[in-house]
Amino acid sequence: MNGYKFRLQKLLDIRIDKEEESKIKFKEAQVQKENTELRLDKLKETYENTAKTETAVSLIERKIKCNYLNAVNQSINNTKTELDRNVLNLEGKRSELEKKQIERKTVEILRDKKETLYLKEQDMVEQKANDEFALYGFIRRRNSM
Repeated sequence: MNGYKFRLQKLLDIRIDKEEESKIKFKEAQVQKENTELRLDKLKETYENTAKTETAVSLIERKIKCNYLNAVNQSINNTKTELDRNVLNLEGKRSELEKKQIERKTVEILRDKKETLYLKEQDMVEQKANDEFALYGFIRRRNSM
């Protein structure tokens, strides 16, 4: 007797593969966001450390420090913008992953229901055969008396 074979197994395999791809893309987006957050924190720390340090009284040194702080501040703003884009990208990847998981689970539920139905049918066939054997045994015993 052959076991249950799901006719849509290829579809389920494809959906599982697509879900795995989506998980990888989500993880990459998450790592990219975390890297941007780290870079932003380092830039903020650099800005604070540089702003706190006392420079020499030279006008040129103060201008250099001011220009450096402006450049770091501009980098902070650019990194914040990049972080916002990364957060939006991450949310898009998350919703895509959730969609892929729902698609996979839909087919898995269908497979499970069909397998349960198949097993019930097999149990009924087996029970019917057992009932027939019991009936034949009863008739044989009755006729032999």
